[in-house]
Amino acid sequence: MSGNGEPVVEIDQLTFRWPRQHADTVSIEALALDRGEHLFVRGASGSGKTTLLNLLAGIHVPTTGTIRLLGTDMAHLAPSRRDRFRADHIGVVFQQFNLLPYLTMLENVAVATSFSRRKRARASDGTNQPSAEQLLASLNLPPEIHNSRVAELSVGQQQRVAVARALVGGPEILIADEPTSALDADNRDRFLELLFRQADAQGCTLIFVSHDPALASGFERTIELRSNGDTRSAA
Repeated sequence: MSGNGEPVVEIDQLTFRWPRQHADTVSIEALALDRGEHLFVRGASGSGKTTLLNLLAGIHVPTTGTIRLLGTDMAHLAPSRRDRFRADHIGVVFQQFNLLPYLTMLENVAVATSFSRRKRARASDGTNQPSAEQLLASLNLPPEIHNSRVAELSVGQQQRVAVARALVGGPEILIADEPTSALDADNRDRFLELLFRQADAQGCTLIFVSHDPALASGFERTIELRSNGDTRSAA
């Protein structure tokens, strides 16, 4: 549970419809996630996966219904405050990792704290949350290579840097946007094990989005998005 006793993520009667469209892109009647839960969101292309992630991140607001993160109704925040909330409380692992090739691995992780005073303070404190250096080391990236540019790293090392960047500063919510789509089965499974272990170590609520139904067995809960906007619980 979140610190105030409410779910970390709470969705109620949510719909989202693009202007001039005749059908909802996303429709979720109810969903609640407590601290540390792992949710798998699956769906084919065009089922609204990216739209749902953007709603959870506060980039879009619902057409109807509510999304509450840590007890905060995102639609009631001004755009600038939604940006601040996202920077302070959410970490994202992107499909293509989106690392900056001209920066070192340590600098890439530190980027996440440059937009959030809260994350910066928590990462520099080093007592309640691991620092960028500690996170990288926990992901088997030793200090002697922390100043290597990410363009020089293997794909596996880049994956770990992306996870460290998403987790630095102790975000309560971790969103993973199809980060295994380009991986073979062995590398996919290793990446998932690493992601689960790190999320559990920090007590993050994990929302993992993919079109691959084979991943669902590793998650506590699953919902399926359909191309007509409907959503059903699959686990």
